Amino acid sequence: MSGYEPLNKLKYVADGVWIVDGPSIRFYGLPFSTRMTIIRLPNGDLWLHSPTKLLPGLRDEVAALGRVAHLIAPNWIHYAYIAEWAAAFPESTAWAAPGVRERSTKMGMEACFDHDLETDPPLEWASTISQMIVSGSKIHRETVFFHHPSQTLILTDLIENFETEKIPLWMRPLAWFAGILDPDGQQPFDMRLTFKKGKIEFAKDVRRMIEWRPERVILAHGRWYVKDGVAELKRAFRWAL
Repeated sequence: MSGYEPLNKLKYVADGVWIVDGPSIRFYGLPFSTRMTIIRLPNGDLWLHSPTKLLPGLRDEVAALGRVAHLIAPNWIHYAYIAEWAAAFPESTAWAAPGVRERSTKMGMEACFDHDLETDPPLEWASTISQMIVSGSKIHRETVFFHHPSQTLILTDLIENFETEKIPLWMRPLAWFAGILDPDGQQPFDMRLTFKKGKIEFAKDVRRMIEWRPERVILAHGRWYVKDGVAELKRAFRWAL
């Protein structure tokens, strides 16, 4: 249970955009809810961001939307299920953010990536989705995406926003200390420390996100922002701005 039931089911967000709330995973002993974002590109191909665990029913639902073409590992800790989806959809292309290949090899997981994500989007989705690799940290290199038709910003771990009632009692003080409790979910404190020396560079990238004027912001963990995207970015990243 993750608190975002029903799990492993497509949930409509906007025209051509869906999310899937997956089962919780353990990270440093803590239960983290998981969330995949799916975008249908103009040619009908599907773009899957941070794929959740692949189950038969989910596989069929996603396949019914279109051809699974792109599997996105957006940062160094969001790659666990890429291999499963790549095996199920062998014609798909797997894309790795900086650090993903090294991390997956270190953890003894099968490497299955075809291309690396760069600062500029590839031709396959450049007309629809903008992207950038955030600056400021040598440790946390996350690729951020903005879907222009729906005005949707897609983040992974740069903001986490856990609702108190959806996490165990023992985890609540830890989440409060880390600064990732709703309604003031932010960048986790330990991650924020890695951006300390590069704060100016990171702030420039945050301003670019704000300039995109997102209507909504989808997060991988916790409650995502259905509206007021710009205001939520200014709030969550006020330490940098």
